[in-house]
Amino acid sequence: MTNSQLVITTISASDSLLWDQYVQKHKGHSPYHLFAWLAAIEAAYSHKVYYFVAMQNSKVVGVLPLVNIHIPLKGSSLCSLPFCDVGGCLADNNEVQITLELKGTELKGQLNAKSIEYRERAEISDNTQFEGRKVSMLLPLPATSDELFSGFKSKLRSQIRKAEKNGLTYELGTNQQFIDEFYAVFSENMLRLGSPVHSKKWIESICEQYKDQCIIVVVKLDSVPVGAGIVLFSNDKACIPWASTRAEYNRLSPNMMLYWALLKFVTEQGCTEFDFGRSTFNEGTFRFKQQWGAQPVLLEWRDDNVQSDSQKGIVQSTSSLKTLVENIWKKLPLALANTIGPKLRRYISL
Repeated sequence: MTNSQLVITTISASDSLLWDQYVQKHKGHSPYHLFAWLAAIEAAYSHKVYYFVAMQNSKVVGVLPLVNIHIPLKGSSLCSLPFCDVGGCLADNNEVQITLELKGTELKGQLNAKSIEYRERAEISDNTQFEGRKVSMLLPLPATSDELFSGFKSKLRSQIRKAEKNGLTYELGTNQQFIDEFYAVFSENMLRLGSPVHSKKWIESICEQYKDQCIIVVVKLDSVPVGAGIVLFSNDKACIPWASTRAEYNRLSPNMMLYWALLKFVTEQGCTEFDFGRSTFNEGTFRFKQQWGAQPVLLEWRDDNVQSDSQKGIVQSTSSLKTLVENIWKKLPLALANTIGPKLRRYISL
């Protein structure tokens, strides 16, 4: 196949099925690659999104999702994909990927954007390369939830049962009540961490766009939500972009019930892989996810601009400023943080 046989085009919502059919058949896809993620970004945050498709003989042979994050007074940058760990091009072969990324570079020039960031996973087998770096934590899922539970170590099974013995229960759904309860726990947790929170409209847009490929779990003590998480899934893969608990209830192990409820659900949906999300190798969240049987896969966030040594120094020197801002943010009243936070968060691609 030669480049001249490829046609690169953009599609709209009317062709979302064509996009999703290709994505879900590609072994490298994630639920974030689905049309719904970009549609939710556009609906909630009004960022311009681009659905590039490579066609050959009326057949899709590759896709490239891109989002233009335009910050007032600072200009534009493109990302594939923002607000999640994994994006980038999906293609039948390297030639198609190169051609699609050249189209991305062309768009970058048209927009006068500063850079394009591709968020991908690297295929390496040497664990020594993981030290100090960000990884995805992936868990293969068996055919049934009973098989999954019995495969856990006895300590993990007892921790899950402990949550039940402590009187915790959980519910699953996606209606407005679930969104409201999720957001109440989520926004409190973000404030505790010193981080601007996403808007509730963003969560609502995700549920609206993903429809039956999305589920929220709310863990409760009596009628009080003490933990909540959201999972997105494709035909065979599931991922958890956000999970939160209320710190004052952590002694009751709500996080154990939360993750077990979602793992059980997606296994019964027929998913064969669960993405626990991003962690720093060998740190606390890494070890929490590892106990479930998840294995690390290196994350490689690739910038199309080669970063100079001086730029790297700037990144390092801002770490103390970041800590200062986080400490100030933690002291804000929740209502104020929930008002200001989303106005900032829409421009933070992490």
